[in-house]
Amino acid sequence: MPVPHSPLAASPSPRTRSLTTIGGYALAIAKALNRYGVDAGPIFRAFHVDTAIANDPMSRLPVDTVTRLYKACVDVTGDPYFGLTVARFIHISNLHALGFGLAASSTLMDFLKRVERYFKLASQVGEVALQQRDDEVVMRVEHLTTVCGETEDAFLGFLVLSMRMLHQPDFNPLHVAMRHPAPPQGDDAYVRLFRAPVTFDAPCSALTLPMSALQQPLAGACPELALHNDSLAREYLARLDKGDVVAATRQKIIEFLPTGECTRDRVAHAMLMSASTLQARLARHDRSFQSLLDETRKDLACQYVLQPIRSITEITFLLGFTDSSNFTRAFKRWTGHSPSDFRGNKAASQSTDEHAASAAERALTP
Repeated sequence: MPVPHSPLAASPSPRTRSLTTIGGYALAIAKALNRYGVDAGPIFRAFHVDTAIANDPMSRLPVDTVTRLYKACVDVTGDPYFGLTVARFIHISNLHALGFGLAASSTLMDFLKRVERYFKLASQVGEVALQQRDDEVVMRVEHLTTVCGETEDAFLGFLVLSMRMLHQPDFNPLHVAMRHPAPPQGDDAYVRLFRAPVTFDAPCSALTLPMSALQQPLAGACPELALHNDSLAREYLARLDKGDVVAATRQKIIEFLPTGECTRDRVAHAMLMSASTLQARLARHDRSFQSLLDETRKDLACQYVLQPIRSITEITFLLGFTDSSNFTRAFKRWTGHSPSDFRGNKAASQSTDEHAASAAERALTP
């Protein structure tokens, strides 16, 4: 018997029609349908969704199409928790460079910062913000428009399942908040997946996570791969939304840093606008050129230092510092450690984790 769909999947607003989600998301929905023995082909064709081109990185789905597609999926499967099922079928490759960057992250905090920075690559429906309070970190999704409950379920479910895969199977959030109402059938399916208290009708989607777990090094970390995919993600966002002045400015900063002349005037000129216009446009996003320059330098510095093949001299050049002593002072101000200590501490932590994993594997081997 089909289950009535959530009222959150009502007719989309005009604004929703202009927003998009990455096309690879459709592949996860198709796999979830297959799990119920439902042929995704006829349903997808009814909404003009072509899974054959979904793997094209620049293939995008209008958010209103995703909403209507989800309604049809819930109706045909009779499962009010269909979004949670989709969460189990989203693969990192479905999210293009963002997905591969997440998989190569050094820590779960690093993972979350990538989600915060590049979320619009996956979907333009909202903005992600991280807030640290005491020994917790809250990841909030402020939606720019109304989305169906399945979209919310799939995204938060995917994040938690991915963090378990990269960190530990017993990793759990401290609390989960959903904007959509609690389903009449109860919240057991949510508690089973998240293994945490879940609140519904919340002001925004949110995950509350333990800081101690977020700081642990990940065995699959690969700073070089993460850095490469960050670059691809920035390029993707620049192509996706030429009006995104923050992403475009960050990309130009990265281009000009090695020249030693990464100034607001030069970046503005490259973006075909005056320095005052650039500053005004950044201010609309509560940013300034200097804050973006400092943030980009710090992020790149941490990534470069974790790459053993890069010398401190090379990193100094890449970040536009006049000499290594200036870079070392700046790095210590950012992280509390010298570059060499930071690199050594991370390497020692990863070596200890790998040794423990190897010992555990030997102990379990007959």
